[in-house]
Amino acid sequence: MRTSPKTRARTWWPTLAIATASVSVWAVAFAGSPKPEPKPEAPAAGSIVVLGFNNLGMHCMNEWFDNLCILPPYNSLHAQVLIRGEEPHIVTSGATISYIVPNNTMSSNKTNFWNYAFQLFGVNLPPDIGLTGNGLVGTMTYSGNQDWVATGIPITPMNDAFQLQAYNVTNITANYQGMVANTVAVMPVSWEISCNMCHGRTPTQIGPKPLGSDRQVVEMDILSKHDRLHGTNLVNERPVLCAKCHADPALGTSGVLGVPTMSSAMHLSHATRVNKLFIPNKCYACHPGVKTQCQRDIHVTKGIVCTNCHGNMTAVGDPNRRPWQDEPRCGSCHSVPGHEYEQPGVLYQDSHGHGGVLCASCHNSPHAITPTTNPEDNQQALMLQGHTGVIDKCTVCHTSQPSESFFHKRSD
Repeated sequence: MRTSPKTRARTWWPTLAIATASVSVWAVAFAGSPKPEPKPEAPAAGSIVVLGFNNLGMHCMNEWFDNLCILPPYNSLHAQVLIRGEEPHIVTSGATISYIVPNNTMSSNKTNFWNYAFQLFGVNLPPDIGLTGNGLVGTMTYSGNQDWVATGIPITPMNDAFQLQAYNVTNITANYQGMVANTVAVMPVSWEISCNMCHGRTPTQIGPKPLGSDRQVVEMDILSKHDRLHGTNLVNERPVLCAKCHADPALGTSGVLGVPTMSSAMHLSHATRVNKLFIPNKCYACHPGVKTQCQRDIHVTKGIVCTNCHGNMTAVGDPNRRPWQDEPRCGSCHSVPGHEYEQPGVLYQDSHGHGGVLCASCHNSPHAITPTTNPEDNQQALMLQGHTGVIDKCTVCHTSQPSESFFHKRSD
């Protein structure tokens, strides 16, 4: 359930997820498809380009909230707007950046979150409005980090046709001084948190058997076992917000003194138990999931899995680890001579290079570094430069090919 604390200074409930950029609403072939790739037109001076992305690879949420809440519906989008030129300029004011999810226009008819928002979070929310006041249609605000952001978008993984859709394609439109640019971005979200692989079943049932379907039984099993092991009374305090006691930077909660963080409690308590599951990637039992396959980037195609970067569950659950701060860094594995990676003390998702352009604007979000195994994540690069992968065609932003080579340095 990866989420980010990076909205901590922007709103009381920080971001939980943002989307990967892709572009206008045309059908796009997956990388490697025999279909011809579109040929983008050369950029004109006095025009703008918008690059959109999500700060996470996946946002997880509960489907139902009458018993407990691990994570609410809370997704986020980022976008950078550049004025094209011989030396492009990043727009930081005076622009209007709007977003809309064309085939996922309602959430309140797909989950009961709005019935329990006040009990869980202490706020009365209109239907389809999220915890930061944003809805499924809206505008983005300048973040102070050279980009524009909309946080807390309450999207679910069920579209308007009531079909599961973890990778929702969102249209983003930037308007600056009469110039207009469009892109699309993936807002990834899943509620495939598979607690029913273990909970609500006897020990002999755990393993390669059909999952239980009664979610009330599963959720009551979770709460009653917590009461028995820790002397709590959660069964009679429903709905329960787990982060009320277990500090969770993803939600901005400080928890209760002496109680382990949400990350530490979840990972350490399940570290030995998930070994009983007959699934290749044990992380997918909770971080959705065996169907969602949220790690879909260039790394997974090279055989790199969750534990290669994050360590095993015991390491992630280390009480001394700072959740959402102590994260893998690109430079831990990549060591191209002369290349620089994230800014010191700054996570990849917020790090800049190349004149203030965010790393994720060109490389895409964590767990979705392009080219990905998902066609949706590859759309932006296809539209802007005619091929998938990192946006590496200079004339996407420059109106003429620079005479000097590009150096992968933060100051370049």
